[in-house]
Amino acid sequence: MTFNDIFKSSFLENIASVSIFDMVLSLVLAFGLGVFIFLIYKKTYNGVMYSAGFGVTLIALTMVGTMAILAVTSNVVLSLGMVGALSIVRFRTAIKEPLDIAFLFWAVVDGIVLGAGMIPLAVIGSVVVGLVLLFFVNRKSHRHPYIVVFRCVDQAAEQKAGSYISSMTERSVIKSKSASEDGIEVNLEVQLRGANTDFINAVSAMPGVKSAVLVSYNGDYMG
Repeated sequence: MTFNDIFKSSFLENIASVSIFDMVLSLVLAFGLGVFIFLIYKKTYNGVMYSAGFGVTLIALTMVGTMAILAVTSNVVLSLGMVGALSIVRFRTAIKEPLDIAFLFWAVVDGIVLGAGMIPLAVIGSVVVGLVLLFFVNRKSHRHPYIVVFRCVDQAAEQKAGSYISSMTERSVIKSKSASEDGIEVNLEVQLRGANTDFINAVSAMPGVKSAVLVSYNGDYMG
């Protein structure tokens, strides 16, 4: 055994397996595409509470995915070990918005494609996906779904208020109804004909109607 054999290390030999230029170029492109995904996420977010940390996670996932694929493509043995290592990773964070899954998968796939050297596919594919999301997520519906909740003292007042609401709206469907000693409460899903909501004032002023409330319906709507 010579002096050189003592300091010979397969670990040190892998230093030059990926060139510095390839590493820098891949990580810079991954950062740029990660920022692009983050901006699309921020532009299309329709939830209640926006999380800036999730947006930063998208950037990090893109870059980490690129690093992983660069390592895999440079060493076949390492790829087998990485598959086994990543198979034991478990994520238990609940995803509240279904669209967030698409953004997470988008970031991971971009990192994989960049790490594999398919730069045109990663860039053009990201632009196309971003445009599709901007078009469909931000598309405003011409209909205005609302929930009307009114309380009345008896059935006669209920029928009168329900008929008036139906005549003043484009569509009216009963969602729920409850009756008790205090009176009757009815929930209606309605579609307004315009932006005018003065009919709620008229309903609340009807004899036998205790109160009337109009609430915007922000859930998924199938019309």
